[in-house]
Amino acid sequence: MEMDFYKDVLNAKYDIEVIIPPQEDRERIHNVIYDELVLGTIQPESKKVYQSIIESSIENGAQGVILRCTEIPLLIKAHDVNIPIFDTTRIHAESVVEFVLK
Repeated sequence: MEMDFYKDVLNAKYDIEVIIPPQEDRERIHNVIYDELVLGTIQPESKKVYQSIIESSIENGAQGVILRCTEIPLLIKAHDVNIPIFDTTRIHAESVVEFVLK
């Protein structure tokens, strides 16, 4: 999420400002993904950590959350937060189906 790709494209093309969590939160996000989710482990405590990070982002002005990693939707669902979520895996899959059907 530190890479400019998403941030620059979203800002330049759609005038969307991307808010990136602080380094400590990014490390927590990373650890949950690689120490739990990729292994098929879903911990309620980890969901609370993600929800807390999202709440902090809301306090900093976030109006939506991009779930950029394929495993995060295993942990966070739309009903878990108070702002829209954007599941990039789902978005990509739906786009591929739409493209193929045209």
